[in-house]
Amino acid sequence: MKLPRKTLGELVHEARVAKELSLRALAGQVQCAPSYLNDIEYNRRVPSEEVLRRIASELDLDVDLLLAMAGRVGAGAEEFMKSNPTAGVLFRRVSEAGLKESDLKKLLESAEQMARNQAPKESK
Repeated sequence: MKLPRKTLGELVHEARVAKELSLRALAGQVQCAPSYLNDIEYNRRVPSEEVLRRIASELDLDVDLLLAMAGRVGAGAEEFMKSNPTAGVLFRRVSEAGLKESDLKKLLESAEQMARNQAPKESK
């Protein structure tokens, strides 16, 4: 996933305008104050994971992209890294290596394949 050259706030603002939603209307839908949403759109606040998920849902945006743009890994990932130190080491190694997008995609595909292989098989 390549991050757009826009900021998180610009992306949210453009998606909201494209859906012809007022700031107040979207704020109501995502259960936050219009002033808070305005701060997000002007990059004065970094929303929580929960708010990002609601914004992504209402604006049909990729939640993983929004989380990445906000610098959030997600509560589940944070807990996983705390209980599995190797995951934190892996993340730091990848970060330190400055891998290219194509390498990161291969790594993600590998991880997704491992997850599929580990998933319990349905009984017939």
